[in-house]
Amino acid sequence: MTTPAADPRSAAAPLLSVDGLRLEFHTRRGVLTAIDGIDFDVAPGEVLGLVGESGAGKSLTGAALIGLLDPACRLVGGTIRLAGERIDHLPPDALRHVRGRRIGMIFQDPLTSLNPLITIGDQLVETIRIHMAVDAPTALERAVRLLEDVGIPAARERIHNYPHQFSGGMRQRVVIALALACDPELIIADEPTTALDVSVQAQIITLLKNLCRDKGTAVILITHDMGVIAEIADRVAVLYAGRLVEIGAVQKIISAPLHPYTRGLMGAIPTLDGERDRLVQIPGAMPQLSAIPAGCAFHPRCSQASARCVAERPVLHEADGVRAACFVTAPAPLDAPPARPPTEVRP
Repeated sequence: MTTPAADPRSAAAPLLSVDGLRLEFHTRRGVLTAIDGIDFDVAPGEVLGLVGESGAGKSLTGAALIGLLDPACRLVGGTIRLAGERIDHLPPDALRHVRGRRIGMIFQDPLTSLNPLITIGDQLVETIRIHMAVDAPTALERAVRLLEDVGIPAARERIHNYPHQFSGGMRQRVVIALALACDPELIIADEPTTALDVSVQAQIITLLKNLCRDKGTAVILITHDMGVIAEIADRVAVLYAGRLVEIGAVQKIISAPLHPYTRGLMGAIPTLDGERDRLVQIPGAMPQLSAIPAGCAFHPRCSQASARCVAERPVLHEADGVRAACFVTAPAPLDAPPARPPTEVRP
């Protein structure tokens, strides 16, 4: 893994730029803000991890990037640019050419991502022919190569099988092949290892790492597992209640997280050496969209919360290349006493 200071990609123009993204659900009970003004960039060949508990807004952010939002959810603010081109306002027909051709998607459950009534080969060939000007035999050969690239044994024979004839790990490899079918510039991987056992998880992680190294494809990895983030990501963005609370190089955030929520996520990971007698438990639960607290959304669960956290929403500040939205770790004004040092989040 690399840090921005050592990584030449950090000086290059970003492949994906998200600026002030805001999503709302319009319901009978009123308007609910699901994503509240998040910003991040992804460089070519970079792996950016989006991490947080269930309900943080990770998958919704990924869906917004490719225009697969629920009809009740609306993009009401911000911009999404791919290679400098704004794509958040494209009409559906134009967006379909971006989705699949320039941005690939790996969904969490491979069984529901594949049509059970159509062979793997037909699904791959259809995807290739929709986005690339090739004939059926050429598309079939490309489909076989894709299956070989993702590690499907006897790909030329297995390409005529149906999804139910593959194991869970092999189905996930097929979904990755579908995402790679048209050589996209960016892949959004939504919990790609959650439903797999540990050994298959390691294989999928290795596959994604090789993809970035060999083809220069950028990856947004959506997960709740900080262990997976530590293994594969270059940078990590931590989401809480639809807000970005910390973002920076993985090594820096893992070794010295600034936000109490990030420290809680890190403290919940068991270590192999058994140094921790007890894992950290973050008290409470992610707030519902209809009851997001004022000020810092995390303050009801934070042991370091002050009156300022309750009344005022913190903005992202930068410290040593990491940006965090927390008053405790923010640089103190010149006329103010220094903040007390951060401690572990405890129940």
